[in-house]
Amino acid sequence: MKNLLRPAISLFVLLSIVTGVFYPLLVTGVARLAFPAAASGSLIVMDGKPIGSELIGQNFTEPKYFWGRPSATAPQPYNAAASSGSNLGPLNPALAAAVKTRIEALRAADPGNPRPVPIDLVTASASGLDPHISPAAADYQAERVARSRQIDPQAVRQLIAQHSEGPDLGVFGEPRVHVLRLNLALDAIKR
Repeated sequence: MKNLLRPAISLFVLLSIVTGVFYPLLVTGVARLAFPAAASGSLIVMDGKPIGSELIGQNFTEPKYFWGRPSATAPQPYNAAASSGSNLGPLNPALAAAVKTRIEALRAADPGNPRPVPIDLVTASASGLDPHISPAAADYQAERVARSRQIDPQAVRQLIAQHSEGPDLGVFGEPRVHVLRLNLALDAIKR
């Protein structure tokens, strides 16, 4: 029995060190060399301080900012540790109620806007963390943001155009606007 146990324990310890220490260190080192921004969390840094991530949305609620997709995470929005979708089907009454509430909030924030509300402003993404909205969702909010900041709506629309991204490699995904980057550009505008 001793002859079987000793090699098994030795192999377990050796493989634990190789796969639990050396391999993760090697992969992390290669990632930091090849993809330094992504390996560090794709952070957006201003004045030497991280203010957000390229990959995780933030909860903007003031009228002077563009609002992102609703977050499906709880207890706080855009909580990366609780990433999940709502898992509510299209016929679920809870989804219909949530969408209705979100539409009412958008209408209350911009009562003069009669246009249809883009779907991505009232439904959460699969992860509940999406940092992007469609250009149509950004354009829907442009008048409210311009009015709140007392700036020309055309200047806001130009910022939307400047911060719009096309599909990845020209074919994968949809056009999108990174909400945090757009809001940072708005904050940089001098009146």
